Amino acid sequence: MKSFWGFGFLYLLLVGWALGLENLNLTETETIFDGEVTLGGSPLFVPLTLIPAAAASGAFCLDGSLPGYHLHRGFGSGENSWLVQLEGGGWCNDIQSCLYRKKSRHGSSYHMEKQLQFTGILSDKPDENPDFYNWNRVKVCYCDGASFLGEGYDRAAGLFFRGQRIWLAAMEDLMLKGMRYANQALLTGCSAGGVAAIHHCDGFRALFPGSIRVKCVADAGMFLDAIDVAGRRTLRSFFRGVVKLQGVARNLPQTCTSRLNPTLCFFPQNVVSIIQTPLFLLNTAYDVWQLKESLASEVADPHGYWQDCKMDNAKCNTDQIQFLQNFRNQMLNVAERFSLSKENGIFINSCFAHCQSERQDTWFGSNSPTIRDKGIAKSVGDWYFDRSRVKETDCPYPCDKTCHHLVNRKKKPPLVLSNVSLQTSP
Repeated sequence: MKSFWGFGFLYLLLVGWALGLENLNLTETETIFDGEVTLGGSPLFVPLTLIPAAAASGAFCLDGSLPGYHLHRGFGSGENSWLVQLEGGGWCNDIQSCLYRKKSRHGSSYHMEKQLQFTGILSDKPDENPDFYNWNRVKVCYCDGASFLGEGYDRAAGLFFRGQRIWLAAMEDLMLKGMRYANQALLTGCSAGGVAAIHHCDGFRALFPGSIRVKCVADAGMFLDAIDVAGRRTLRSFFRGVVKLQGVARNLPQTCTSRLNPTLCFFPQNVVSIIQTPLFLLNTAYDVWQLKESLASEVADPHGYWQDCKMDNAKCNTDQIQFLQNFRNQMLNVAERFSLSKENGIFINSCFAHCQSERQDTWFGSNSPTIRDKGIAKSVGDWYFDRSRVKETDCPYPCDKTCHHLVNRKKKPPLVLSNVSLQTSP
């Protein structure tokens, strides 16, 4: 009997641990940063606001529930400034994965956090977020599974693919909440939200008069159409399912789909050059999510040759590092063409990380990552306010000693790598 109760207690601990990870809104992961996390002051928790008017336009989460967002009002000099962040959280590419997803907070508002902690670029503290701390800051919840771009409905499965309508409903509601009076605005997003920020950037600009400053930042949104370790294009195959299932093609830019198939136009690398609004790409050259789930997935690496390297960059051998350096070169080639526009900005460091604007320790802190002694928050702020041009690319790994690398301390149950997952169960 003692052993039974001992097992039961251990089980409850494991369940509690898993649920705790599930509710983190920074990097929901089996891994942790090797950098020190330093947070000052009391945490800011922001309540969930549902959008009742969304029902009239059919803007539903996957399960048919209402979409929502978290809004913290601006104050002082930032009272009429708006920062809108599109949440990340993977994609679903078939009926089964979408049915699984709709039982989570990334498919249903019934499962969303009622209170969400705002940190990093959403922080309300000047010593944590010097340029945007007193703006109206919004996090739009992600519950469609196609980067706010889907349009469709599967009656048999009871799945609503309404990402585009959710985007429109959220923007309409925020405009009524005062965003129409904005004197400056910034659209941002991380991971799948970074993809959405790129695709919706010009649409966001169109909401405001041409006289005000409107720009966009995509954090960890540069998912590349790269060849994996088995010589296949894993991510292209996955995105093909997302685009086809959720009717994404109709909401992709025609300037791209007129020359490329819709799946390729879902990839930001084929779209960033046609975005008219000033855009900032914040990315790592060795994106951990792409390494684990795209470049060296279990399907591409069935014998586990890449297992140690995926979990800790310090364990990558010479051949693996060379493969990753080639991936970095692809990232830099895209960035080089993109940065030809003087209005665009880039910050691509050589860290093994994913989503650096949402975490306080990587966004702005005493030991945050830098390139040439300039951190991420300062770089984004300088670019947004036209204080200086920002075209920063890091030297190759392992030269950067300021990185906060994502490393796996020990093997844990498979939850989610980060705010994005091919497993579609963030």
